Amino acid sequence: MTAALAAAAGAVGFSHSSLASPTQANSAVNIAALNATMGKAELSAVTTARIERRQLATRDSSRLQLAQTASVKKQAAADRTAKARAAKLDAYRKVTQVRATALARAKAAAEKAELLKLQSATRAEMMLTGYRITATFGQGGTRWARNHTGTDFAADLGTRIGAVMKGEVIQAEFSGPYGRQVKVRHTDGTVTSYSHMNSFSVSVGDLVYAGDKLGEVGSSGNSTGPHLHFEVLPDGETAINPMPWLRDHGLHP
Repeated sequence: MTAALAAAAGAVGFSHSSLASPTQANSAVNIAALNATMGKAELSAVTTARIERRQLATRDSSRLQLAQTASVKKQAAADRTAKARAAKLDAYRKVTQVRATALARAKAAAEKAELLKLQSATRAEMMLTGYRITATFGQGGTRWARNHTGTDFAADLGTRIGAVMKGEVIQAEFSGPYGRQVKVRHTDGTVTSYSHMNSFSVSVGDLVYAGDKLGEVGSSGNSTGPHLHFEVLPDGETAINPMPWLRDHGLHP
C-alpha cells in the first residue's frame, strides 16, 4: 500500500491491517476523497451503500470462482477414476479372452487326442456285455462237425455286438451253419469272425473302429440259443483260441 493510500485510509478510520483486499483499499480511497471534498459528515448513505454492494459483489464473485474451481477439480477426479476403471475392465477382458482361448485350445487338443485314441488300430474292446461263456475253443461234441473253432458268448437276443478292433468289413452275409456272419480284417491282417447274428449293422467295405456296432446277438444257422460265436484267424483262414488273443490285447473275458 502506498503512503498516500495509507494516509487516505487513516483519514476515514481504516487501519492498515484491516484493508484485506485491493477492493477494500479502493473503497477507502473513495471515502477519503469524498471526505476531502464534502466532509465526512456529508458522505451520503447512497454512496456508502454502493460501496458495500461492490464489496458484496466482489465476495460473491470470489465464492463463485472457488466453487467453479472445486467443480473442475471434482470432475477431473471423476474422469481419472472412470479412466482407471475402464483400464481395469479392459485388462480383465483381455485376461478373460486369453483364458477362454487357452481353454478352447486345450479342449480341442483333448478332443483330437480322444478321437485319435478311438481310431487307434491297437485299441481293443470286448464284443458284447452281459454274456456268459457256454463253449470254448477245441471243445468236442455232437453240436459240431469237428472240434469247436471259437468261443461262444451267450447273451440275450438283440444284445449289441461291437468290433473288437479297428478294421475293414470283408464279409456280411448268411453263411450256412454260421448263420448271419460278419468278418473284419484288422491292420495286422488278422481276421475276427462274428456268427449267429440276428441282424447286421455293416456292409462289406465299411471301416469300423473298436466298439463300433456290427450287429445283434441272434440264433441264426446251427444254434441252440442266442449267442455270439467268436473266432480269431491270424492268417484269415486258420482259427486259433480266441481267449489268449483277447488277453494279449488287454481284454479279460
